[in-house]
Amino acid sequence: MEELRLVHQTEVEMNGDRYTVKVFCRADGRHVAKTRFEDDDIINDGDTLEEALAKHESLLPLAISSRRMMKEFRGVVNHREGNS
Repeated sequence: MEELRLVHQTEVEMNGDRYTVKVFCRADGRHVAKTRFEDDDIINDGDTLEEALAKHESLLPLAISSRRMMKEFRGVVNHREGNS
């Protein structure tokens, strides 16, 4: 497994929920931003800390909303299949 070093941590708020964003530096100097969402990680990378963080903060709302929609969709499908 690749070695990652934590270089930055912050919190962002979206729709009343707070999410922790951690930015790690890889051995090759690139950076990876991660946010834990339920049982999954949302990950974006960039050449610099600033690039990875900006990309992550820009895409995080879309990633969270799409995961929530998928969870709701799966709940509806599972509910319908159970009633067949």
